[in-house]
Amino acid sequence: MGALALVLAGCAPAGPGMAPGIVPPEYAAREDGDRTVPAVNPKYLVERNRRRWVNYDGPEPAGTVVVDPYARVLYHIVEPGKAMRFGIAVGREGRGFRGRAVIRRKEEYPYWAPTRNMIRQDPALYGPVAAGLPGGLDNPLGARALYLYRGGKDSYYRIHGTMDPTSIGKATSAGCIRLFNQDIIDMYDEVPLGTPVKVRTRAESLEMEGEMVELSTGYLVPASDTRAIEADRAAVEAAARAAREAEPEGTAAP
Repeated sequence: MGALALVLAGCAPAGPGMAPGIVPPEYAAREDGDRTVPAVNPKYLVERNRRRWVNYDGPEPAGTVVVDPYARVLYHIVEPGKAMRFGIAVGREGRGFRGRAVIRRKEEYPYWAPTRNMIRQDPALYGPVAAGLPGGLDNPLGARALYLYRGGKDSYYRIHGTMDPTSIGKATSAGCIRLFNQDIIDMYDEVPLGTPVKVRTRAESLEMEGEMVELSTGYLVPASDTRAIEADRAAVEAAARAAREAEPEGTAAP
């Protein structure tokens, strides 16, 4: 994976997930036109990443997509009190938008180009791809993209797939809101044009999801999950001790 891919994908070590080798049917490899979408590695399917039906008691009506960039989850409310929850990765652009919008455009294997601001901020990285990249599984937008509009104008906020499944559930250096390709493919089919989208504020996230804690893996858990937090802290301390013990004599810092 090249430098551009690393920045866009936000690569980071994966956390513990499902048992090795067990791929749920919804995340298995699938044929998509003339492309094959690879299966998602089970180790990336931690509890908050894997799609699941949940009870939903927020104020939004059925048919709404709710994005929580702070808790790193997305809800598609399919009926009153019931929603499908997806794990998401949130890039820098995904943290700069809040409030309401509408899905006015959908694309399969969309074209992608860096914004002028991205090129201006990092010309060495984005300049060579200023003309954009064709659609494909190695495109930063992945298999599908949903384009959000506000006041009839493109907000430049996207909900899309990813070329790097290790990023799901984490904060990344660039991009908007990304899902596993299998999840965005199914959402694309289920969410019609005109679907309202609500992007939560930090205060709304705390009210609905509670406080979250980021583990050393980059994944979030509720602050109330003290067992996971303590286990993560113990693992970090154990790794640090092992690293110190492995140092040859005379190399320790003074």
